[in-house]
Amino acid sequence: MDEERLTSLKELEERLGYQFKERVWLDRALTHTSFIHQTNTSDRISNEVLEFLGDAVLNLAVSHLLLKEFPEAQEGTLSMWRSHLVKRSSLAFFSKQLRLDQYLLFGKSEILDGGAKKASILANAYEAVIGAIYMDSGYDQALEIVRNHLEPYMGSDNFPFLSNDYKSLLQKSAQKVIGLTPQYYVLKESGPEHEKQFQASVMVGGEIKGTGWGRSKKQAEQEAARNALWKLEIQSVGETSPGDPSETNPNDQNTSDQNE
Repeated sequence: MDEERLTSLKELEERLGYQFKERVWLDRALTHTSFIHQTNTSDRISNEVLEFLGDAVLNLAVSHLLLKEFPEAQEGTLSMWRSHLVKRSSLAFFSKQLRLDQYLLFGKSEILDGGAKKASILANAYEAVIGAIYMDSGYDQALEIVRNHLEPYMGSDNFPFLSNDYKSLLQKSAQKVIGLTPQYYVLKESGPEHEKQFQASVMVGGEIKGTGWGRSKKQAEQEAARNALWKLEIQSVGETSPGDPSETNPNDQNTSDQNE
């Protein structure tokens, strides 16, 4: 490992909050397979195996942290939250926070193809780094790093990866605050078949907390959940507060999930 690479990895360690005993693990975690194929570097190994390991470590660590944070939550709920935290876009987000793209080694073809900006590669790199920490120091240290990165988004109502998934955010909040699961009901269908509109309501503890319109049942339920969050004043930071449910115009609904 040359001096320039060593210096850059030391900088990354400071951002990562962990100093490797054997820095070769970090170097390997940031070596894309294209670099191996196009440089014919016999003394290097790509990050694919560490990515495989890191995926397993992350799932265990996130499960551990969620169960500790929400000991009364049901298995299905915990599974849903974990899937949001470890999905590709979430891990790519953490990767960008650490600026891993600046340290990844690519072959020329992958550089030209914009590999440093691909969510899949960024997510894989984050998994590989967690796998590298596990190999360097074991599970407890890997858990601590995962905790530092993910915990701010686990116990907060402004979970960035749920910003448009109001149903999940409402369920998370309702479970945490009052231990109840929201229930959704379709109240009305209107309009011709090709322009059908649905109205849905959400109830928590036997009380209607929000209603909403949409071009699909799912969209109507999401709008109902969004309005419920507004009423409960637990809507995620950065979102514009929706108006009163009674003022919602069904013709103004977003059509992004019209076909779902």
